[in-house]
Amino acid sequence: MNLLVLAAETENPLIPPIPELVIGLIAFVIVFGFLAKKLLPNINKVLDERREAIEGGIEKAEAAQTEAQSVLEQYKAQLAEARHEAARLRQDALEQGTALKEDLRAEGQRQREEIIAAGHAQIEADRKAASQALRQDVGKLATDLAGKLVGESLEDHARQSRTIDRFLSELEEKAEAAR
Repeated sequence: MNLLVLAAETENPLIPPIPELVIGLIAFVIVFGFLAKKLLPNINKVLDERREAIEGGIEKAEAAQTEAQSVLEQYKAQLAEARHEAARLRQDALEQGTALKEDLRAEGQRQREEIIAAGHAQIEADRKAASQALRQDVGKLATDLAGKLVGESLEDHARQSRTIDRFLSELEEKAEAAR
């Protein structure tokens, strides 16, 4: 057992033996060289492609944003123009409506004046016809009454008409003087 204790005391388990250390170092250099020659360029190439894709994507996004901004400005300009056009059309329609309303009002006024004038003319014509008919009836009645009072017929139309006209004219003058 002494040997085991002695052997254990001379070897440090934390320090590897030199041949293992050299073999490990050579293997590390070979693996590192292989990785540096074969794998590292591919990794760098993929990273460069990714960086370019990201930068290109950012540039494309900025270009798209700039284009979207210009389209938005065009849309806003078109919208403002459409609003202006709609306001102009509303104003034109309002003016046309007002003019049409005024024309219709003037036409209605003119028709009303014509109807009133026609009514006055009709009333005047009816009044004259009624006055004429009244004159004839009054004249006939007056002649008949005078004939009955006198006891003879007053059939002479010319004399009858003059007498009736004179009598009615005197009545009208008295009526106007009384007013």
